[in-house]
Amino acid sequence: MRAADIQSELTEILVTEEEIAAKLEEIAARVAEDYAGKDLLLVGVLKGAVMVMADFSRHLPASVPMDWMAVSSYGAGTKSSGVVQIRKDLDTDLHDKHVLIVEDIIDSGLTLSWLLENFASRGAASIEVFALLRKPDAAKVQVDCKYVGFDIPNEFVIGYGLDYAEQYRNLRDVAILAPHVYS
Repeated sequence: MRAADIQSELTEILVTEEEIAAKLEEIAARVAEDYAGKDLLLVGVLKGAVMVMADFSRHLPASVPMDWMAVSSYGAGTKSSGVVQIRKDLDTDLHDKHVLIVEDIIDSGLTLSWLLENFASRGAASIEVFALLRKPDAAKVQVDCKYVGFDIPNEFVIGYGLDYAEQYRNLRDVAILAPHVYS
C-alpha cells in the first residue's frame, strides 16, 4: 500500500519508500565497516521494526544472526506510557556479543533507554542503536543513537512497520496520520 492509496487518512508524507531504501543501504555499509570481524547480533524490537530489520539486514554483506524482543509502552494509544512491559524476551545470550538494536522509531526514548540498561546487565560486549526514525522534539530522556535514518517532527506517524491500533504497518511510506482517524 502506498500513501496515495489512503490520502484522505494522511496529512503529510514524511519519507518515501525510495528514500528509506537508499538510507538503509547507506547505513548497512557503515555497519558492515564498523563491525567487520566482530560477533554482531541484530536485535529487532517487535512489531514495528520488522520492516526495517528485514530490509536493512538484506543490505548487509555477511550473514548476521538476528533475535527479537517484544516490549510495549503504548498499548492502544498514541503516546508512550513510559511503563515498559516485556511481551517476548530474547532467545540469545548477549554475553560478549556486539548488539545492534534495530528500531523503527525513537519517540520519548523511554523504552529504548530501558532496553539499553537491560541489555548492558546481560553482559553484552557493546550495544549500539540504529533507528530508522527519530523525533528529537519528543525526547524525554537522552539516548545515544549511533545510526539514525531520518529526524522527523513530533507527530503521530504510520507506515513502514509503524501502526495505529495494528493498522497501517504495511504502508510503504512514512506519513503523518490525520487526527480525524484517531480522534
